[in-house]
Amino acid sequence: MGSGHSHAAQPGQSERPLWIALILTTAFLIAEIVGGILTNSLALISDAAHMFTDTAALAISLAAIRIGKRPADSERTFGYYRFEILAAAFNAMLLFLVAMYILYEAYDRLNNPPEIQSGTMLLVATLGLVVNLISMKLLSSGKDSSLNVKGAYLEVWSDMLGSIGVIIGALVIRYTGWSWVDSVIAVAIGLWVLPRTWTLLKASMNVLLEGVPEGLGIAEVREAIERVPGVASVHDLHVWSITSGKASLTAHVVQREDVGDSQALLLNIRRLVADNYDIHHSTIQLETTPCEQAAEEHSFDPASIQGHADHAGHEHEEKVR
Repeated sequence: MGSGHSHAAQPGQSERPLWIALILTTAFLIAEIVGGILTNSLALISDAAHMFTDTAALAISLAAIRIGKRPADSERTFGYYRFEILAAAFNAMLLFLVAMYILYEAYDRLNNPPEIQSGTMLLVATLGLVVNLISMKLLSSGKDSSLNVKGAYLEVWSDMLGSIGVIIGALVIRYTGWSWVDSVIAVAIGLWVLPRTWTLLKASMNVLLEGVPEGLGIAEVREAIERVPGVASVHDLHVWSITSGKASLTAHVVQREDVGDSQALLLNIRRLVADNYDIHHSTIQLETTPCEQAAEEHSFDPASIQGHADHAGHEHEEKVR
């Protein structure tokens, strides 16, 4: 029979917003570190630590986009797209470590609250809020199409909330003298960051483990293919993501005996998964009878592969779109 193989390119990600956001956050990071030391504010220092992860996330995101644009070669036949997922996972782990440090330091300071210079603390935090809002605006357009950019966006977003927390803390300290509020705000920032870190890490690990893309049901895809006229059954169906927005699919499809045009059937299946599920990289193998891999639990051992090789009725024909 035959197999169909289709490819579709995705528009390149723009680096300009990331560059602008990186320059802004780097400049403010320096100012916030100095301000935190001068005011003796843990909330401000914790926000500066978080701002450092923002800077690192943006730099890594830019590197990931640059490397991800490299063409596929003989060693990495899918290209370097997966590097952006590694970058997102690294950002998540970095953010987790920062959050844990903030919580540890805040606990220590709750027992011995230092004197806080709320005026300078308020000024620096307000400038940080402005920088974060600008960076969020720049990154908002790419956060839904790239897990890498989404990671950077979440970093900036959480830091923006941190700046708001520091501003509130500075105002409370200024008018009440309650210096312990600084540590409470720091704890709140740390606790808010942790679940967002898990969300990003979970999404990254799903891609690295070849999991089914979020929001896509494998059973639904199978049923949709089986409803295509001429399809008898589907087995050995796999759906995974190379990177954000680049899903791939492979499947063995048993065609009905009365199918006259196998190529037309292949085209109909490819169009179905592309139009309905945004899967533009698909490899479909047509069969007249189910092969060894139709078993519910087949393995990748040599015996299974040999059984598949000996199976009658298989011809392979690559088609690249």
